[in-house]
Parts: sequence; structure tokens; C-alpha cells
Amino acid sequence: MNSIDNKNVYIKRISKNFNDIPLPVYATEGSAGADIRAAVENEIVLGKGEIKMIPTNLMIEIPAGYELQVRPRSGLAAKYGVGILNSPGTIDSDYRGEVKVILFNFGQDDFIIKRGDRIAQLVLNAYSKMDIIETNILNESSRGEGGFGHTGKS
Repeated sequence: MNSIDNKNVYIKRISKNFNDIPLPVYATEGSAGADIRAAVENEIVLGKGEIKMIPTNLMIEIPAGYELQVRPRSGLAAKYGVGILNSPGTIDSDYRGEVKVILFNFGQDDFIIKRGDRIAQLVLNAYSKMDIIETNILNESSRGEGGFGHTGKS
């Protein structure tokens, strides 16, 4: 049904109990990510230091050759210290289970998640598969083995 030229993302609601919650939508014309919302019956308390998987009531079909990245919302991070633990999370094109968002709270206070709250954003990205070739020799580079802050702070 899908091809690399097709950027259609098909979304299926799991339960009609959450039909009042909008599907993912771009907040502005220039937004790269579409906001996805929490599908919860009752408020969820995300205590400081806690990690919870938040349901969205959505199953997604992504075109082959693409992934959906689940990214944090900057406002939640800046105002409350709430983010996505495996950021960015990846939804593969062959995954058909419910999309859930792994939120963490590094803020100073408990964070309340309510029905329909915007909890993350979805960004569609094309990807390429790599050819993995084992070798005994790698080409040298000017950087060499320097990493993990080796160039300093400023």
C-alpha cells in the first residue's frame, strides 16, 4: 500500500472511548512535529523522578523507508522538567502496536497528565539502510579516536 514516495501515515484509534481526543496535528504551518496526546481516562501523576508509559490510543502505519520519531515538547521540558526518556524514540514502519510515550519527570514537582494533554511530537523521517561490512582496517581521520568532549567546552 505504501512506497517511499508516499508520505501518508495511517492512524487507527484503538478504542472509541477516546474519539474526543484529536489525532496528531501540526500546531503551526512551520511545525516539523505533529503533537500527539495522552489517551487516559483519569489523571496520571508523574512523580518527580518517575518514568511512565503514557498511552495514546493510536496505532500507526508508516510508509516503508520512513520512521516516526517521538520527540519531547520543549514547553514541557522548559516549564516542568518533563521529557521523553528514549528521545528521540523511533516507531518503525512495520510496528502495528499502540504508540506509547515514555515520559520522565526530572522536575522539582509532580506533573499531572490529563486526558488529551499534548505529551510529545511526531516527526516523519526518511532513512537509508546501511551495508555492514566487517574489516580489519579503517581509514584514518584527523579526529582519530577523540570523542566524549575531547574538543573542550568552548
